[in-house]
Amino acid sequence: MSGSPAVGERAEHPAYGVLRSVTPTAAVLLADNPSEMTLDGTNTWVLRAPGSETCVVVDPGPDDERHLGLVAAHGPVSTVLLTHGHPDHSAGARRFAELVKAPVLALDPAMRLGSEGLSDGDVLAEAGLEIRVLATPGHTADSLCFWLEHDAPPAVLTGDTVLGRGTTVTDDLGPYLESLRRLAELPDGTALLPGHGPDLPDAGTTARAYLAHRELRLNQVRGALAQLGPDATARQVVELVYADVDRSLWPAAEWSVRTQLAYLRSLT
Repeated sequence: MSGSPAVGERAEHPAYGVLRSVTPTAAVLLADNPSEMTLDGTNTWVLRAPGSETCVVVDPGPDDERHLGLVAAHGPVSTVLLTHGHPDHSAGARRFAELVKAPVLALDPAMRLGSEGLSDGDVLAEAGLEIRVLATPGHTADSLCFWLEHDAPPAVLTGDTVLGRGTTVTDDLGPYLESLRRLAELPDGTALLPGHGPDLPDAGTTARAYLAHRELRLNQVRGALAQLGPDATARQVVELVYADVDRSLWPAAEWSVRTQLAYLRSLT
């Protein structure tokens, strides 16, 4: 969660509709769908090795014909990858696949189009690249990261598992903490290419900061339960722990607290 335009407010952003190179093999095109949950919008990533005639597109984004057309213009596209099935990342996948005549690969069978899907440890040889699939559940059960381990520098596309600004919400905190620990072990200097927000220079450093933040919040929730009692609701905990946070973000905070409560109660 982080500060962002209000829901429904159209934000001016110089990157909308413009492909921006981030690494020698990764460029980003920002979808014009800003909100409290999407920050400035969804990052659609275009991956290709120098000299490659084709590219891989990660997270086509919302079902927005203008955005999808702008992404398609940077083809030909050999493969479409999804980090997870949330609509701001995947709603446009079917239409985009029609535009570029490429399969859609995802962990969730319901999100796949013309492919057998993805599994942890798979290595895809596409667009002159080797893309390793990392299963990183927690934000959602189907969350994946894509590691460009042989790039110089290496890079990892994190979807919503780690954002470029603020923190993310989770469906299941236990697996999420394990996913963060996995990302924290990536080689130093691995660029972080998120699903929302700016790219960051070191994925391991960011993952470790996320872990520290989660431990802080868990301790705060433990403290709240000590005051409120073990049967306190997520809303009651939010009102105590997130008292200094803008109330517009409380619904997302309540979502996170529910998973924190479930995690803590699973330990007892």
